[in-house]
Amino acid sequence: MKYNIQKYFTCFLSFALCLLLFSSCVKDTPPEPTTTVTSINSNNKVYIINEGQFNLVPGNSNISLYDATTGTVIENFYSQQNSNAILGDVCQSMTKYNNNYYIVVNNSHKIEVTSGYDLKQTATISGFNSPRYILPITYSKAYVSDLYASTIQIVDLNTNTIIGSIPSYSNTEKMALIYNKAFVTCSSNNYCYVINTITDMVTDSINVGKGASSIIVDKNSKVWVLASGGSSASQVGKLVRINPVTLQIELNLAFTSADSPKQLCINKTHDTLYYLNKGICQFPIINGALPASPLVNQDSKIYYGLGVNPIDYNIYVSDAIDYVQKSMIEIYSVNGSFKKSFHAGYISNGFVFE
Repeated sequence: MKYNIQKYFTCFLSFALCLLLFSSCVKDTPPEPTTTVTSINSNNKVYIINEGQFNLVPGNSNISLYDATTGTVIENFYSQQNSNAILGDVCQSMTKYNNNYYIVVNNSHKIEVTSGYDLKQTATISGFNSPRYILPITYSKAYVSDLYASTIQIVDLNTNTIIGSIPSYSNTEKMALIYNKAFVTCSSNNYCYVINTITDMVTDSINVGKGASSIIVDKNSKVWVLASGGSSASQVGKLVRINPVTLQIELNLAFTSADSPKQLCINKTHDTLYYLNKGICQFPIINGALPASPLVNQDSKIYYGLGVNPIDYNIYVSDAIDYVQKSMIEIYSVNGSFKKSFHAGYISNGFVFE
């Protein structure tokens, strides 16, 4: 049998050319993004609390660190500082007290105690049902609210253990301390409870409206509570101001049934409130009526977390996007003008300013 060398060579070249073209069309899989711990010596640091996705194993909650001076973002800062340790399921809140940070991990039933800026884990407080927020009362005592337990846990900050509980008759959320009184919000009923912090007993309750979960104290030592409202048209959201001495409501502002206000916070001088309601709303405490429109419109975004930097007064808000992608953090000036944005972790719900 004779071979047609020219035909064979032509076929070989065609095959090789096709193979080359095919390989050039196949793109390499991009590597996973990595972050390296960067030394941040700035006096304008922002910790971003990333809830992570609920019930995800092993959990993707974490703390991001943002340098507001240079724009540097360090993702997964807590994990990197602790030998890639998993923080847990749903990072709910983070509170600084006495040079420690207390990171409340809701669905993992614990609070991680860390040292100052570097977030090195030093202890774990366990034994909670579904902890939400921690309120330091003294150097040695704190209260912890809970989503499912009808009690507030009392924690010894020296031993990092639960030493008692206070009946709350409902789930509890954010808390505020003034005049030896702890004011505790409850999202499932209409009341804000008042606890005598010396006796650790509930002494009173105040009707503030359905769905209260945010609370702050202003420069005049008045307590403000924001209630998001309920499912019925009669249970509209409210913003109320309480006199902490008389426990009387001095100002009661009602939203409409289409509103769902949340995430009440305050600026450095404690004279201007901010909250989320179809955008970022700004409310000077001298006002007697709610703002007619937001300072920053939300549009199609899902605004989820809010904070005001006490150093430069910039407003930080997180867009959860679709609760699957990493959140987008947006920064606005005090007059509502956009400054910049960057990605953080999954479902960013709040900010701690250093």
